[in-house]
Amino acid sequence: MKATIEYNSRKITVNISDPLDISIPIDVSKKNVNAWYVDDPKIFPEEIDGEIVKVSEGAVVNFNNIHFNPHSHITHTECVGHITEKVHSVNKNLKYFIFLAEVVTVAPESKGEDLVISARQLKTALGNKKRDAIVIRTIPNLTDKKSMSYSNTNPPYLLEEAAVYLKEKGIKHLLIDLPSVDKEKDDGELLAHNAFWNTSGKIRMNATITEFIYVPNSVEDGEYLLNLMIAPFENDATPSKPVLYKIIK
Repeated sequence: MKATIEYNSRKITVNISDPLDISIPIDVSKKNVNAWYVDDPKIFPEEIDGEIVKVSEGAVVNFNNIHFNPHSHITHTECVGHITEKVHSVNKNLKYFIFLAEVVTVAPESKGEDLVISARQLKTALGNKKRDAIVIRTIPNLTDKKSMSYSNTNPPYLLEEAAVYLKEKGIKHLLIDLPSVDKEKDDGELLAHNAFWNTSGKIRMNATITEFIYVPNSVEDGEYLLNLMIAPFENDATPSKPVLYKIIK
């Protein structure tokens, strides 16, 4: 089923029956993605007056609690409230949800003991394209990204210069398949977060970072329409379900 929208004075047609979901869910029946030194997520039935509220236990409904951290266990979207003293809500600051996005594949470069994404790599990938969002897929792109335990592994990250470039390029929404845009242990500097949100100047309240995505290898690099769906939590970060739609030429 095709749908056409007008986006910044441009008519864009997509096939809405062919969504490309790039989120990683919580599924406690198997190994989950995890980071930041916390226990695995839990989904378990509530117990009321000594009775387990679960149909298989004799209840009339299933009534589960979910214990998780959005930064550790699931695809999530965050705003500048993640790193500011005042906890700004991503739910209040993300006002629009449909964006023109570019999917790019990047092989992180060696820098000492680290693997990093540089401004040069992103400039090469984006060129003179004007996009509101960038979706970064790192390689190797194995499916174990969906169940990786990242704590104490020093994953790849963005150099500060790369985040500065994206900010100056006008990218408002940064999506990446890593647990963070910053180095795992950086003495709290959070250089890429701070640079992207411009915390030393006029803060970009409407800019977001989405981490822990997974872009299948079948999704080609290029231009897509992005639907950045979030759960309505009044928090610095919330679970999200970014979905791409290939643009029909």
